[in-house]
Amino acid sequence: MHRFIFSIPKLPVIDTSLLLSDLQLVWKYLNHIMGLLDRLSGLLGLKKKEVHVLCLGLDNSGKTTIINKLKPSNAQSQDIVPTIGFSIEKFKSSSLSFTVFDMSGQGRYRNLWEHYYKEGQAIIFVIDSSDRLRMVVAKEELDTLLNHPDIKHRRIPILFFANKMDLRDAVTSVKVSQLLCLENIKDKPWHICASDAIKGEGLQEGVDWLQDQIQAVKT
Repeated sequence: MHRFIFSIPKLPVIDTSLLLSDLQLVWKYLNHIMGLLDRLSGLLGLKKKEVHVLCLGLDNSGKTTIINKLKPSNAQSQDIVPTIGFSIEKFKSSSLSFTVFDMSGQGRYRNLWEHYYKEGQAIIFVIDSSDRLRMVVAKEELDTLLNHPDIKHRRIPILFFANKMDLRDAVTSVKVSQLLCLENIKDKPWHICASDAIKGEGLQEGVDWLQDQIQAVKT
């Protein structure tokens, strides 16, 4: 019987400490490069500034439909349901990236609004321009908002959408402004647009104004 003896060659010893050190250097270098690119994109205006916006208003005023319409068409929801509590949505303008806190307007959830006032850099307040009976309630909620300590002393821009302008009973944005006594707001920039959230009419005008106001504050 023949006996075969196999000799297994010795593998080279790898210094893992050197590999780890090299990887750490590479990772540190990549982080440095990414930081430079991030700053460069900001200087060149390639990176959109992120802004936190609160979307407020009574239930059934069209808040969620408006925010949905402002998103890219491929990101829009086909079925809009009433917001429970709040939801967070995103959309972009030409130079800003908006993170929107879409707050429920149902009576039992309105007490949640104030917990997010400090986060908001701008406010979108939506009114159903066809529902004059609830306009009184909308004014009460607006007055409460404007007198809250986290809002009262801040020059925060407020965009009003007089929504559902396509309905027969809708009043003009001028009339909505009068009913809400918007002329009494002296210490904050505000603007009101008549809008039809389903068709998207009036929305871009409002977003353009909001973008200008936010950029004016940031500069």
